[in-house]
Amino acid sequence: MPSHGQGSRDSHPGTGHGARRAGLAPLTLGALGVVYGDIGTSPLYALRECFAGHGSVPGVPATPANVLGVLSLVFWALVLVVVTKYLVFVLRAHHQGEGGTFSLLALAVGDATGRRATMLVLVGLFGAGLLYGEGMLTPAISVLSAVEGLRSVEPSLQPLVVPAAVGILVALFLVQRRGTARVGALFGPVMLVWFTAIAAAGLPWIAQRPDVWLAVDPRHAVRFFATHGIEGFWLLGSVVLCITGGEALYADMGHFGARPIRLAWFAVAMPGLLLNYFGQGALLLAHPELYRDCFFSLVEGPERIALVVVATLATVIASQALISGAFSLSRSAIQLGYLPRLEIRHTSRDTEGQIYMPEINALLMVACILLVLAFRSSSALAAAYGLTVMGTMTVTSILFYFVARRRWGALRAGALVALFLAVDLSFLVANGRKLPDGGWVPIVIGAVFFLVMTTWKTGRARLAGQLRAASLPEESFLADVEATRPPRVPGTAVFMTSQPTGTPPVLLHHFKHNKVLHEQVVLLSIETEHVPHVPRNRRVEVTPLRAGFFRVRAHYGFGQVPDVKDIFRACQQQGLRVDVDSTSFYLGREKLVIGRSRGMARWRKVLFAFLSRNAHAATDFFRLPANRVVELGTLIEF
Repeated sequence: MPSHGQGSRDSHPGTGHGARRAGLAPLTLGALGVVYGDIGTSPLYALRECFAGHGSVPGVPATPANVLGVLSLVFWALVLVVVTKYLVFVLRAHHQGEGGTFSLLALAVGDATGRRATMLVLVGLFGAGLLYGEGMLTPAISVLSAVEGLRSVEPSLQPLVVPAAVGILVALFLVQRRGTARVGALFGPVMLVWFTAIAAAGLPWIAQRPDVWLAVDPRHAVRFFATHGIEGFWLLGSVVLCITGGEALYADMGHFGARPIRLAWFAVAMPGLLLNYFGQGALLLAHPELYRDCFFSLVEGPERIALVVVATLATVIASQALISGAFSLSRSAIQLGYLPRLEIRHTSRDTEGQIYMPEINALLMVACILLVLAFRSSSALAAAYGLTVMGTMTVTSILFYFVARRRWGALRAGALVALFLAVDLSFLVANGRKLPDGGWVPIVIGAVFFLVMTTWKTGRARLAGQLRAASLPEESFLADVEATRPPRVPGTAVFMTSQPTGTPPVLLHHFKHNKVLHEQVVLLSIETEHVPHVPRNRRVEVTPLRAGFFRVRAHYGFGQVPDVKDIFRACQQQGLRVDVDSTSFYLGREKLVIGRSRGMARWRKVLFAFLSRNAHAATDFFRLPANRVVELGTLIEF
């Protein structure tokens, strides 16, 4: 399903279009490391939770019928959700080769306006909020489940599990500032070793009990539900753990392309996962008493120690993918106006997508450590994990419907998405029983981010309306300049404005107080389009006005970060020459005073004012030369 409004295929480093030139094999190996890190480490805890249970969702006895029934559920969950939904259909809904929540949201909204567009945006934003929750939970549960292998090697090491997990998480987040370019080159090979290792661990047990393959027959899943009734339905809350990370297939499509992602799954990830899951099932058929540690019990002695080490490396990689994803999600949210400006550091000269955001990194680190200290075991964290995964997948299905119906019509798209939602909502409702055991955690995280994003968007819209009201039509201002002929000083002044029309208040403020203008005046507005990337040849528009004035409109996608020097390099090709290092940049800084105006609750005004005060300086965000910036304050009653 091609995206709507794809435009030029201008490539940039790190995206699907440009990256595909690198060759299928390296991209497939890279996809294996980044895309499948999360779902690849699910065998550490998924099957165990189905039989051991936790809290409000008790497990089932590891009888032969139950083992085959649960394995059948796992197999068909992977086939229906990962293969059918994501690999066959959702990957076709790309936006200039990009995937992820904001890309799908942009496609789903399209040219829609009014109530439907608003509802789709709200659904998409809540899905984005849940992704932040997944970014906090995944490192915590993944690293903790791997380190718990220590007690399998030596039970007396149990007290070291939580401190070791916290230490690994702290180290993981501290190295983020160095970038993932060098370490990232190891992701693919390490995950290849991981999938090979878990497949090799399961094969001997399958050889002993080949009857475990009977679980491929969906009738075993049907019999399981018939036998256990509602308790069997609630067990879906644990089965869902086998598909955690499925959303990464779509979110990371822009980095690798759909073909390498599909190839990595069918050639390595799916065979490795199935051999391990069915190996665990065969182990339980022979030794049902090992249900509490059915993953590490697949091997013994030195092999178990090696498996713990490889598992720890694999979970660190799985965590890294979610952390990087949170950075990319935050950048898109900032560009689209849903989050205040935050510091964005590029950690690679060659790949635009490799970024580091200190504030988001610190938030994730604190959240992960608190989750580990609060829950103290991967079993306890599993209760919180399922809801955020299925909430995100349900949002994807809803948004996908509005994209698919443009291609196939409402009836065909509705029938397909109804199948997706039947699976998604079953898993989602089954996870509802986990709310008292920690399932409320992702709901709270999603709600907090949802409130922050909607408050910031609403507040900026109200503020923009007030600034428009305070501006002056550019024709009136230019006519006044030509009539009064104020003194002009040598050089160029750039007045940055969020409005593409009218005279910005910061210019009026400057002229009112200083009674002077530069020989060349540029009104610069930077606009974010609802596409991931704007090609370089369509990025800048220069409109000569008169009296030495120029209007420059720069267009960026929500997957890009504006760079003022880059903008003025492009302006030279259109006849406007600006030496950035000798230019004065004028910015407006609004001081908000909370008033009694209606239209926005007071608590949201307080939140917006707090976010506004703590937003990253525009000087750094737009990469302006700090010694060339002049800020003019404006008091606004909000």
